[in-house]
Amino acid sequence: MRSVIRAVVVAALTVTCLVASPAFASSHREAPAITGMPQVDATDFYMFRSYEEGREDMVVLIANYVPTEEPFGGPNYYPLDTEAFYEINIDNDGDAEADIVFRFDYAQTSPFLALDVGDGGDIESVPVPLAFIGPFGSGNVSNLNVRRSYSVRKVEGPGKAGGRFLTHVGSNATQFTMPFDNAGNKSVADYEDYADDYIFDVDIPGCGMGRVFVGQRKDSFYINLGETFDLFNLDPLGARDAQPSDLVDHSVTTFALEAPISCLTASSEVIGGWTTAQKRKVRVLKPSHQVAYNEPAREVGGVEQVSRLGMPLVNEVVIGLPDKDRFNASEPSDDSQFLTYVTHPTLPEILQLLFPVTAPNNFPRADLVAAFLTGVAGLNEFGVPAEMTRLNTAIAPTPADLQSNLGVLGGDLAGFPNGRRPGDDVVDIELRVAMGVLCHAFPGVYCDPADAPSGDLPFTDQTLQDASQFDAAFPFLTTPLPGSPLDYVP
Repeated sequence: MRSVIRAVVVAALTVTCLVASPAFASSHREAPAITGMPQVDATDFYMFRSYEEGREDMVVLIANYVPTEEPFGGPNYYPLDTEAFYEINIDNDGDAEADIVFRFDYAQTSPFLALDVGDGGDIESVPVPLAFIGPFGSGNVSNLNVRRSYSVRKVEGPGKAGGRFLTHVGSNATQFTMPFDNAGNKSVADYEDYADDYIFDVDIPGCGMGRVFVGQRKDSFYINLGETFDLFNLDPLGARDAQPSDLVDHSVTTFALEAPISCLTASSEVIGGWTTAQKRKVRVLKPSHQVAYNEPAREVGGVEQVSRLGMPLVNEVVIGLPDKDRFNASEPSDDSQFLTYVTHPTLPEILQLLFPVTAPNNFPRADLVAAFLTGVAGLNEFGVPAEMTRLNTAIAPTPADLQSNLGVLGGDLAGFPNGRRPGDDVVDIELRVAMGVLCHAFPGVYCDPADAPSGDLPFTDQTLQDASQFDAAFPFLTTPLPGSPLDYVP
């Protein structure tokens, strides 16, 4: 009986990971509650062996937060939540529970810059209302009125408490500074060089050396949101590069960590990963006379998880509306509670209603089990059924110029769903697998071609994503667009 239950859960939860559509950006505003907490809304999670030259023995972990940051975000731009914990979780024994947690703790301070205003005997020193009052850079913060920083702890064990701090190589400091958001070319003349100064070499306890970066990056998810929100008002079998991404002019806040493979693996060369954010349980607004800078409320009590992201697009279009917030608060080890949603997914049926295509009819979806839940046999099979990204660290990375943006479907074993790289076009991949491409690629193994009449069609959201849109070095995501692109001429 136990093996029967396990098989059903495996099939069900695999559907959770796969039947994602282009209806939403990867995890932007995917659940009712998180729309009111953008500072802790995870948008994308990446986990891959580094393809940066000379760094191939490293794993790169990237968690993006704060969706759809406009370039013109002044005067306050996009701070993180000082009362939240941002985490990257690693399971290295296959039980769908975090064995290693990298916990980022954000801080924001201000020197409260003031200007003397007035003349004669009536001069007042008045705090300025802006985040900066002149050009600034990594070596010049005198004009910067908002200072951002963070620490990172490596926490091990099921309790996820305590932990040891990552330290800066050279200074041994545990606090790392962040670049301010890209306000424009007058404030920071060369933002790319400015941000590069905030890539730090770090000593990871028990692991050796790695690198870390936290700061604003260009949004890394490519999708045509306008048409896809409008009942898929596009050609799902058309050209893959016909539409621009509606997120191309937006940014996110990136947590990027590079760690040695040996730091993350245990008994298996395969690991699982996901990102979460936690907030305090109780938030009490302060009366006006107690409100201080960046402290409009008092937050107390323990923490609760409010955001979660492993595989892309799961919560948006698989989990039913009543349970979207519950999914964000849950752990991968508890994913069997969403069984009903994933054994009978609705997305293929919706596509069948909107287009002359036929949804797969093999239930439970055995073709999805090997690809996205337990991992593919001989590729990244690992552990109990659970929704998380799986990476086989023994598979060598593919150089950027040789990568297939269809990942494993394109013959590139270093790509999605074996981990996820920035250039993997997960929308096209997941659409094709959801509609049954594996029934045609492996007839009789998971299902038969007759089970998926439309499974051999080249489904696409018509917005192309590939490695050429990203850097080939850490932190891989590119420079955010400036709020003011003009060059100032006095």
